[in-house]
Amino acid sequence: MTAPNPSLAPLLDVRDVCVSYGGIKAVKKLSLSLFEGEMVSLIGANGAGKSTTLKAICGLLAPQAGEVLYQGRSIKGQGAWTLVSQGLVMVPEGRGIFTRMSIDENLRMGAYLRSDDQIESDMASVYERFPRLKERYKQLAGTLSGGEQQMLAMGRALMARPKLLLLDEPSMGLSPLMVDKIFEVVRDVSKQGVTVLLVEQNASRALEMADRAYVLDSGEAVLSGPARELLGNPMVQAAYLGA
Repeated sequence: MTAPNPSLAPLLDVRDVCVSYGGIKAVKKLSLSLFEGEMVSLIGANGAGKSTTLKAICGLLAPQAGEVLYQGRSIKGQGAWTLVSQGLVMVPEGRGIFTRMSIDENLRMGAYLRSDDQIESDMASVYERFPRLKERYKQLAGTLSGGEQQMLAMGRALMARPKLLLLDEPSMGLSPLMVDKIFEVVRDVSKQGVTVLLVEQNASRALEMADRAYVLDSGEAVLSGPARELLGNPMVQAAYLGA
């Protein structure tokens, strides 16, 4: 497990961020941080503000207050496309694939902002990681199963060569076998040095995988700490782990 080094600046630093939808405050003065190489989980009930937090970080939503720093600099006002070019990449809930494009075309869209000579080798790596996608590379993405679409969304994100990968409910609606595969990939990506912020409905799996975690309730962080400690916390067990 990765322990944050307090002498280093965090890769991501969210400071007192507030996000509202109309008159509803979805996120209230939320602060969190991720250090390079960590995997951090956000857990909480539906409507706790987890997905809203990710959208505010990656530029899909503009916070009404607070600040988001990435690599030590404020990213206020930057669009998601700009942040992707800086290595901040999100796999959204619902996957967000291009349904009328082929698997191969979807993956290449992940490298749209790249101009280096490693794109083909990265394509090969994604296909090696997800052999099922390689078998069907010409197939339209919209005809894939839910699990295959999640593989494709993950592969497309990896084609952008992320430094910080935001994952929003990657296991939602998947079979147990496919859930195992997706979490295996997440764990492997993290081991390769990619920093991961994971929102996951399966709180037990999320806490077992992560280095640290934050518990969100009604848009606020009510608990935080090493994931293993939160896994044994009686309040967390009662509220989120079915104990």
